[in-house]
Amino acid sequence: MNIVLVEPEIPANTGNISRTCAVTGSDLHLVRPLGFSTEDKYLKRAGLDYWHLLKIHYYDSFFEIVQKYSGHIFYLVTTKAPRCYTSVQYGRDSFLVFGKETRGLSPEILSAFPENQVRIPMREEARSLNLANSVAVVLYEALRQQGFPELKI
Repeated sequence: MNIVLVEPEIPANTGNISRTCAVTGSDLHLVRPLGFSTEDKYLKRAGLDYWHLLKIHYYDSFFEIVQKYSGHIFYLVTTKAPRCYTSVQYGRDSFLVFGKETRGLSPEILSAFPENQVRIPMREEARSLNLANSVAVVLYEALRQQGFPELKI
């Protein structure tokens, strides 16, 4: 699986997501600008001793990833989506795309994949779930659908 964070802002979230990617064998794709340095102590602390297991890639725009991985399916996780994240069938090489903590994904990115937008159910009066938690929820559903490939159960 592939996790894409578009312009993440909070180092602890990205650190926790890095750890989740490392333990699941998922690649992490970070789209600049980042709201922190990748040398940030909070980023490193959240990943603890799993950094050697992480495959991380950096890009200057989201559409750079789309071009590089044309033919792959991109699922945009957004509170604006009309359907639940459990209502789609994820492929082994799917890309799960998450926006920045304060604003989510841009209208430009959302309009590129209107048919591939999914949401995590939550109370209407709640704004959103924490980014690191959101990644874990959707990623583990995608992995569950595939029988947790290459993971110890």
